[in-house]
Amino acid sequence: MFGEKKVLAIIPARGGSKRLPQKNILDLNGKPLIAWTIESALQSKYIDKVIVSTDSLAIKKISEKYGAEVPFIRPESLSTDIASSIDVIKHALSFYHNKFDYVVLLQPTSPLRIFSDIDSAFELITKEVKAVVSVCETEHSPLWSNTLDANLSMRNFIRDELKNKRSQDLPVYYRLNGAIYIAEVNYFYQNNGFFGENTKAYIMPQERSVDIDTELDFEWAKLLKEKRMN
Repeated sequence: MFGEKKVLAIIPARGGSKRLPQKNILDLNGKPLIAWTIESALQSKYIDKVIVSTDSLAIKKISEKYGAEVPFIRPESLSTDIASSIDVIKHALSFYHNKFDYVVLLQPTSPLRIFSDIDSAFELITKEVKAVVSVCETEHSPLWSNTLDANLSMRNFIRDELKNKRSQDLPVYYRLNGAIYIAEVNYFYQNNGFFGENTKAYIMPQERSVDIDTELDFEWAKLLKEKRMN
């Protein structure tokens, strides 16, 4: 519990994945990918219940083996490529008749997140802060980015005032890393998600911020896991 408030953690894991088939149960350093998130959630001192929302019996079996509950099989309408995480969360909350005070979304594609990240994110919540979302520093400044036309012209690619700037002289930018989303349930419904005036960022290091979507992401996560375990 967080104070006197009950906390539900939801791990969304579809069986289908076009870019990296069966990614949620691929072996990552000796465990299925989803197992790393389940274990981190179970170690959190604030989370009361850890569930996996899935449409896959194979994912259900593996999730239960590693200690998560799978109280339902996600309906087909919430298991398509275009189904939103927001609707998946609402479905899970309604299953429990909204008896939880906080909801936590933990995507299984962030296996390098650790339980202390979850707990530290929770500890940012105050009377004024109703939600917390994890971010990390961008690998490269977006100020060095732009679109290209069909001729691949670099004209005006970099703004004039930035042409003689060093990267270390530029402002620090952050990006969503997909690892942790926390919100009071009422605030979540009011904003139809985790973002609103009372949402705060939890900054994570880049080495724990890999979000697996491709084979390259997966191999990078393997290397970082091996480095941490050695």
